[in-house]
Amino acid sequence: MKLQKLKITAFILTAFASALMAQNKNGFPVQVSIENGTIEGNYDTKTGVQKYFGIPFAQPPVGELRWKAPQPVKNWDGVKITKEFGPRPVQRLVFGDMNSRSNGVSEDCLYLNVWTPAKRETKGLPVLVYFYGGGNVAGDASEPRYDGEAMAQQGIVVVTTNYRLNLFGNLAHPDLSKESPQKASGNYGSLDQLAALKWVQKNIESFGGDPSKVTIAGESAGSIGVSTQMASPLTKGLIAGAIGESGAAIPPTMAPVTLAEAEKNGQEFVEKAGLGSIAEMRKMSTAELYEAYTGSGRFGFPLVIDGHFLPKSLTEIFESQEQSMVPLLAGWNSAEIPGMAYMQGQPYTTEAFIAKTKQIYPNDFEEVLKLHPHSTPEEVEYSATMLAADRFISYSTWKWLDLHKNNSNQPVYRYLYSKLRPPLKEAGFVPGLAGGTVRAENAPPAPKAVGAPHACEIEYAMGNLDLVKEYAWGPDDYKVSKTMFNFFANFIKNGNPNGEGVPQWNAMQKGDNTPEYMNIDVESKSEESQVEARYHFHDRAYGNASK
Repeated sequence: MKLQKLKITAFILTAFASALMAQNKNGFPVQVSIENGTIEGNYDTKTGVQKYFGIPFAQPPVGELRWKAPQPVKNWDGVKITKEFGPRPVQRLVFGDMNSRSNGVSEDCLYLNVWTPAKRETKGLPVLVYFYGGGNVAGDASEPRYDGEAMAQQGIVVVTTNYRLNLFGNLAHPDLSKESPQKASGNYGSLDQLAALKWVQKNIESFGGDPSKVTIAGESAGSIGVSTQMASPLTKGLIAGAIGESGAAIPPTMAPVTLAEAEKNGQEFVEKAGLGSIAEMRKMSTAELYEAYTGSGRFGFPLVIDGHFLPKSLTEIFESQEQSMVPLLAGWNSAEIPGMAYMQGQPYTTEAFIAKTKQIYPNDFEEVLKLHPHSTPEEVEYSATMLAADRFISYSTWKWLDLHKNNSNQPVYRYLYSKLRPPLKEAGFVPGLAGGTVRAENAPPAPKAVGAPHACEIEYAMGNLDLVKEYAWGPDDYKVSKTMFNFFANFIKNGNPNGEGVPQWNAMQKGDNTPEYMNIDVESKSEESQVEARYHFHDRAYGNASK
């Protein structure tokens, strides 16, 4: 009996200690009523921001709900404590440089987070909903670089949301399509994003937000998510603006495939892994499915033109002017991926560059060589970097902007992020692929950067340099962050990045052969593009594949 009492006491003390740890040291509890019940977060007296972490926006997608569209949350009694980030979606450590603050890893992952500056009578605040990156195979809404507190201090309600990934978020299969009311499968992660947007429409007024002023934003796979949400007929009326950082669901990278192709792809995976029927797979443990997926060596599953969430390719949707007609701000970084992704181990020499270009573009190498200077090793490295970046993610982002510019009456703003990273604080670390760092003992000194790499702009744009500890931020970094942060905040509030204290940023003009863009750097300024010929070449090369 005494032992049982000791256990109970220990449990209570542990729970109490956990609750204290969950409390912000400058905060006190605050409650708000939403559609499904009452939640309790923290009111930070230092920043004036209320924070609610780990709010469920759909039922746990487990058991019979595995590989189904997200289902509405059930009501609860009492007060639900929402002071800790929910579990991140099931994923392997694809990008070792991602920093998560989440409460573990679980299929039960459909939680979102809210930061709001609202006071007692505050109403009508603009809203930002941010989708994380990670190739649709990794990432979560708790990462410090996505933190919404700085943006909330500018009068914006910020929401970051989880969505299912990899096998759990994008598996298509004939049997899954057969059981679906829409006769479609895959895109479960996209439907999770949609469910979060619907949750915002129903609940954001409780946090002082205006459901008619919702801007969606994201980086990399998150930007690809923004492009698909903007294209989907299911989001009409749910969004008022869109921000894309490096990515769109347009070839050559991470473009949706046909339902038939996706079903075949999924069926081959299931058969090769010996997983049995869908009914049997729904009874399997997370670990069994995780091991089957990781053992396959796959990098996720593609998005799907399923006739439901995406009725057509993005190019066809935008050319038919069927997308959400909202302002768009998007761009990419000046060196998204190293030139070796193009050279594939060959040296940065003129001869090697010519040979590699002839191999990759046997019918168009003369045009490619004309567009990309290659007389010196420095020119070769730069041109190889531009080709690698364009083929990876820059061209698809360009195409998204071009489509909306030419097929809407909405303002379209394009940027190029060019700020080089500062040095790392500690030896033995190198920059990672997802924006953070990874340990690398005895690593040689990093070569001089050609430009700004993939994902490095996130903490600048969200005002979160101080939450990313690995880099030796200096005055120039804070200057660039202030500019980009203000551009984003202005756009979220007004559908226009311009405002006091930032350079004038002109919208793109239909039919302009040298469109303006904002070069975001230590001295940010509007410039006329001198590289449109590059993108028009890629447009011809990938044009048929985009439809």
